[in-house]
Amino acid sequence: MKILYLTNLYPPYNVGGYELICQTVNRAMQARGHETRVLTSNHQVAEKGLPADEEGVERTLRVHGCFGRPSLGIARLRTLELYNNKALRKTLAEFQPDVVHVFNLGGISKSLAHTLQRSDVPTVYFLSDHWLAQSLAADVWLDWWNRPPTSRAQCIVRSTLERTGFRGWIDAHAPTLTAQELEFRRIYFCSEFLRNQAVECGYDVAHGGVIRNSVDTVRFSPPPAPKPSRCERFLFVGRLNPEKGARTVLRAIARIRDSFGGSVTFCGRGEPAFELEMRALAQSQRLPVEFMEATSAMMPEIYRQHDALIFASEWEEPFALTPLEAMSCGLPVIATTTGGSVELFRDNVNSLTFKAGDHEDLSQPELRRRIAAAGCAQVRKELREEIVMDRVEEYVRETVAGWPAFTPGRPTATQPSKSLAYA
Repeated sequence: MKILYLTNLYPPYNVGGYELICQTVNRAMQARGHETRVLTSNHQVAEKGLPADEEGVERTLRVHGCFGRPSLGIARLRTLELYNNKALRKTLAEFQPDVVHVFNLGGISKSLAHTLQRSDVPTVYFLSDHWLAQSLAADVWLDWWNRPPTSRAQCIVRSTLERTGFRGWIDAHAPTLTAQELEFRRIYFCSEFLRNQAVECGYDVAHGGVIRNSVDTVRFSPPPAPKPSRCERFLFVGRLNPEKGARTVLRAIARIRDSFGGSVTFCGRGEPAFELEMRALAQSQRLPVEFMEATSAMMPEIYRQHDALIFASEWEEPFALTPLEAMSCGLPVIATTTGGSVELFRDNVNSLTFKAGDHEDLSQPELRRRIAAAGCAQVRKELREEIVMDRVEEYVRETVAGWPAFTPGRPTATQPSKSLAYA
């Protein structure tokens, strides 16, 4: 197949796991003989230049109101929308894909989804964050054309554009339809939580599949030697911000400092002001913590150098990659169960959860070994990259073979199974 990936960001200019998943899927499909291309934004290209391995990646789309970019007024936004849609149509005409695989549209034109729908190219959506449930309906461009006017001036402008036929011209080049007019014939989510959230927000996606995120069990493997019996070196991996629970972890260490007897490594970056706050608190309290940054290539060894992962996320996680990597490396995980995390973590079975467990319990060698072994076995059996990529490839092939017969709101040909990888 010829597969076009459409997404807002693509490594190395990524902010989280969504972009890494896109890269993993793209490379896996290339390895299986498919011809692929990625259409993404030019975010950070001006500052850092194009990466060396740019073959097949078009960094031409423009973002706004996200990733540090300012929101635009309607006049400048019109220029951006016209530009992004022209770029998509150009890529569709030149590459002529058999299928378009849409990842994240956060921060870029949601009208691109309407352009895809009009083109009738087989299209698959993959949801690994909240952009469908929380951002689509709030899209500035689509909202401006369809919400009731909030002022007399806006009423006059909209009426004039419609009477003169200018809206019709704009709509032909940068669609102005409502978010509710989009059809997600083929869509899958990384967790049942995300699918249910989208359904509750009024989108007709109950028919969507669930294909969990995968882990490269070859790269992320346990250390050759057994861990020491005492759990002393804890690891926090992720963005340093309140949503990920970084401040909560630091404050917890401060409260138990005298009896803790261990250390915590914070691996990640965040907003400069928040990082300064974290470092200042750690220094003033003389806490046994270390702050570091790491590349993706460094992460397997970092996991293996620690005794346990603290996954303290306080927002509704879709289905995070970090604990999968840690579990695959043989680390026990201490975790919250927000959002899709509840579909992975089972307290005292493959993890300790904040509600029912205490991190000091991991000092018990037998409990630690049992939890680490269960978590490692689960992800390596059910979420191994090869298994999950089989599911993704199967879903994409079915989309091409069955298009356009799929009807939103009805079960697709692929029936859910009991597997954690596809439910």
